[in-house]
Amino acid sequence: MNLAKPRRNLRKGSAVRGSGFLLLAVRLIFVAMLVAVTTITVASSRNVEEFGPPTVVGLVIAAVGVGIVVLLLDLLTPNKRLTSVAGVYLGLCLGLVAAVAFGALIDTVARAWDISAGPAQLYLSLTKIIIGIVLCYLSVSIVLTTKDDFRLVIPYVEFNKQPSGLAPILLDSSTLIDGRIEALAEGHILDAPLIVPKFVLDELQKLCDSDDRNKRSRGRRGLDLVAHMQENTKIDLRIEDIDLDGRGVDRMLIELAAKEHMRIATGDTGLQRVANISGIVTINLHDIAAALRPPLFLGESVSVEIARLGEQAGQGVGHLADGTMVVVDGGSEKIGSHVSATVSNILQTAGGRIIFAKIDAPPSGSTESMAARALGQPREPLPNSGTSTTVTDPARRSTPPNARNPRRA
Repeated sequence: MNLAKPRRNLRKGSAVRGSGFLLLAVRLIFVAMLVAVTTITVASSRNVEEFGPPTVVGLVIAAVGVGIVVLLLDLLTPNKRLTSVAGVYLGLCLGLVAAVAFGALIDTVARAWDISAGPAQLYLSLTKIIIGIVLCYLSVSIVLTTKDDFRLVIPYVEFNKQPSGLAPILLDSSTLIDGRIEALAEGHILDAPLIVPKFVLDELQKLCDSDDRNKRSRGRRGLDLVAHMQENTKIDLRIEDIDLDGRGVDRMLIELAAKEHMRIATGDTGLQRVANISGIVTINLHDIAAALRPPLFLGESVSVEIARLGEQAGQGVGHLADGTMVVVDGGSEKIGSHVSATVSNILQTAGGRIIFAKIDAPPSGSTESMAARALGQPREPLPNSGTSTTVTDPARRSTPPNARNPRRA
C-alpha cells in the first residue's frame, strides 16, 4: 500500500490550516490594536474631561469600522503581488508630495490676494484636500499601469529590469497533453520552475466538456498530468491565476512570457514561430526528443510494423516507437506484420525524419526463402502447347523436347 501520497496530502492540509489560523490571529490582533490605541489616546488626552461617553464610544466604533474596511479590502484581494503593493505605496508617496507642493502654491496665492480670511479659508482647505486626493489617485493609477515600464534614465545610461536566475517555463496545453514534460522535469533536464497559467487549465477544462471523445480524453489527460506533477516533490510546479486581456490562449501566453521574462515549452510549431518572432525563447518537446533519439545510419537494420500502403507501388509505411516514419520498399504485401528492413536513405524534413528502407531477404533455409526460390525458377514451354510451366527436374531440363521416351522403346 502506498502511504507516501496520503502523507503528503496530510502535510499540505496541515500547512494550509496553519497559515489560515495565523492570518486569523493577525487580523484579530490588528482590530484589537486599533481599539486599544484609540482608547489609550483618548484616556491620555489632557482634555479628557471634555469627552463624554458617547464621544468615546463613537471613536471606538469608528476605529472598529476602519479596521473592518481594511479587513474587507484584504479579503477581497486574496492574490496579492508584491509589485502591486509597492506600486500603491510609491503612488501614494508621489501623490502626497505633489499635494504638499500644490498646497504651498495655493497658500502663496491666497496670501498674495489676501483671501485667507472668512469663508474663503474653508474653500481653500477643501480645495487643497480635493487636489491631494486627486493627485494620490492619479499617481497610484499611473504607477500600477506602468510599473513594468519604469526606467531611471540618466544621460546616455538606462537601467532596465533584468531577470535573475533561470527564467521560469510556461507550459501550454499541448505540452500537458503530451505528457513528456514530467519525465524531463523529474530527470532535471528542465531545472527551472514550471508555470501553468489558470487560462491554460480553463482550456483543458473546455476540452473535457467537449462533445468529441478524442478531445475529452486529451483534456482529461492534461488535467491528470497537472495533478500528478503537483504531488511530485521533485518538480517545482506553480499554478498562477493571472488575468490578461488576450483574445486567445496563445496570445496570452506570448504576452505573459514577454511581460514576466519567461520561456514557453510547447509542442505547437505555430505558437513556437510566433513566439520566436516576438523574441521569446521557446522549448519544443519534439526537438528535445529528436536530440535524444538514437541515431540511425545507412545500412542499419530496423524492425517496423507495416501499417498502410505507401504512395509508390510496392511501398509500405510504418512508424518506429518514437513516431519516426519508415517507408519500406517491398512492404506493401506485409501490412499488419513486423518486417526487418535495411536503411537505404534518411530524409530530414521540417516535420521530422523520414527513413527509407528495403525489406530484408528471408534467411536461407526458411520457408519464405524456399518459396521465393521456387517462384523464381525459369519457365519452359511444354511440347505441342503455347503455355509454359516451371521445370524443376534437372533430368527433364537436360532432355530435348523431341527426344523419345526410353520407357516406350
